[in-house]
Formats: sequence, structure tokens, C-alpha cells
Amino acid sequence: MPNTKITKRQFLRYSGGAAMAAGVPAFIGVGAANAAGLKTVEMQLGWLASNGLLGEVVAQAKGFYEAEGVELRITPGGPNVDGVGSVAAGRAAVGQISSSPSIMLARAAGIPIKAFAAGYQKHPFTYFSRPDNPIREPKDMIGKTIATMPTAHILLKALMAANDIAEKDVEIVNMGSDMNQLMTGQADAVSGWLTNIAALDVLGEERVDLMLWDTGIQLYATVYYATDETIEEEAETLAGFTRATARGWRYVRENPEEAVDLLVAAYPNMDREAEIRAVEQVLGFVFTEATEQEGWGTMNRANWESQIEAYAALGQFDGDAPGVDEVMTLKILEMTADARREVS
Repeated sequence: MPNTKITKRQFLRYSGGAAMAAGVPAFIGVGAANAAGLKTVEMQLGWLASNGLLGEVVAQAKGFYEAEGVELRITPGGPNVDGVGSVAAGRAAVGQISSSPSIMLARAAGIPIKAFAAGYQKHPFTYFSRPDNPIREPKDMIGKTIATMPTAHILLKALMAANDIAEKDVEIVNMGSDMNQLMTGQADAVSGWLTNIAALDVLGEERVDLMLWDTGIQLYATVYYATDETIEEEAETLAGFTRATARGWRYVRENPEEAVDLLVAAYPNMDREAEIRAVEQVLGFVFTEATEQEGWGTMNRANWESQIEAYAALGQFDGDAPGVDEVMTLKILEMTADARREVS
């Protein structure tokens, strides 16, 4: 999530969408039916493969996608890969991105994508501190040094704005992928995802967690999105993808250890022991009171509106803020409502 305003020209340049800007027509990233009669769906990740893919990996292994007439192909992202640009240009039909504000920023930059489901109902982003210097609520950050990733500065600023904390009262410093700044005393808190158990091991069991969600900044994570054209022209395919993914996540909940084994088999670089410890945490973000009522992947318009308002107040949009119907759609969720409720 960028921590500066972004123009449409900049977004197109960074995302590889220059062809769209030049008037070259995009194509829908849903392939024609293959020899087995399945439609190929490319899914572009916003980052490297993680435990946020447990449901998809299980659904692939168990044939849930095939049962819906879909062949899913997952393309990992990374530091030099822009998933939004790939989906916008039609190289992939579906994208999964870590945090919902990325969709808002893309739409504000003129990129015709929108979210159609949310995998994590609560965002796992968390601030970690030590018991001898705890940060249990936002006001405890006053006078402290908080280390966070450069792209997450805006989250901390949103937290402070929502809790009437002046930016001058908190020192924000950059951090990398590890938590060492907290252990060495260079920072009073560091940030990361609660589901990243391997990274948290360095902190030990004695730590204090303050979830961003509990501070009033309530974002979605592992958000699924597609272009306006794909949502309009390939709605049935996206519905099949959504039903199969929901079934996959139900299987994860019922068979967590087997699900982790399938994940590690698909991505051998993952640590099985760490993922076994993480899976319960992951499921807590996927299955909530909201999913009990509305089913896996549900989204709330009011939540999106609140996110847009918060980012607009911080001047994150170049020009007018996007409308809620520009950044999300309930179409696919409504098409799959009964099936999604069955698995939640």
C-alpha cells in the first residue's frame, strides 16, 4: 500500500498498464475450455505464496475446481511483480492482493478493477511490543518509536488519525522483514502479520499484540479482484472459482494438518512446523461472525465506505476518491450465496 498519493500516469507506469493507456484493448484472462472441458483461470498473487493460499491449494488437490469446470493456475508475485497490472492487462483473470486499500488506490488511478470477495474478514496486521514496555492501545504509542514497513506508514498514520494522535507525537521508522529492531531496543514496537509465525518466533512467546483492526482501521486481507470486463463477461466462471475456493477453505478448517501438508507439498520452501502452528490463527481470520451469517468471502459495503473515507481524509487519492461501487461488487457473492453459507 503506497504511502504517497499516486497519479494515474504513475500507476500505469508501475503496473505495466501502458498498453491500456495507449488504447490497446485488454483481454479477459480466462482461457478457452481445454481438452478436458475446463476453463483455465490464471490467479495472480500480489506477493509470494503463503498460508493465505491454503484453501486454493486444497481445492486444487481435491478436485473442487474441476467440479466447477475450472482449471486454476496460481502465479506467485514478488518484489518485482505487480499483480494489479497483470490483472488489469488481462494476463490473469483473478488477483489476490494482501490488503483492500490497494484496490481503492488502483481504482482512483483509473485502473478498472474491483474486489469481488474477501478471504480474510479481519486484517492480521499487528503491532508487536514487549511486556516491559507494552503498547496495548493506540494512546500507548505516544512518545514511542514504531518500526514499520515503508508501504505501511499510511496504516500507522490512519491509526493515529482515527485515534486523535498527532503525527509529531510518534516517531515512525522503517523496518525490513525481520523483528530485530524490537529485540535490540531500536524501536518500541514493530509490525507484521499475526499469521506469519516463522517471523514472529524471534520475539518469543512473551510479546504484546495490538491488531490494527482493534484500533478502528478495519481492512480486508487476501482480497480477490478482477477487471470490470471479467466480472461482467465471465461471472459464471468467477462464481465457480468462488464456490470451489470456499469448499477448499471448509476442508482446511475440518482437516488443518492435512491442508498444511498439501500446502508444503505444493510450496516446499514453507516450514511445515511453523505452518501447523499458524493454521489455527489463519482460520480465525477467514471464519468469523460475518462468515457465519453471510458465508465465506463475504464483504460489507459500509466497511469499504469507511476505508475510502479514511484514505481520502489522509489525502491518498489523486483527485476525487473512488465510489464504493467502483472498488467492490457483490455480484459474485450474490451468485454464490447458498454455496458459501454451506461451508461457513
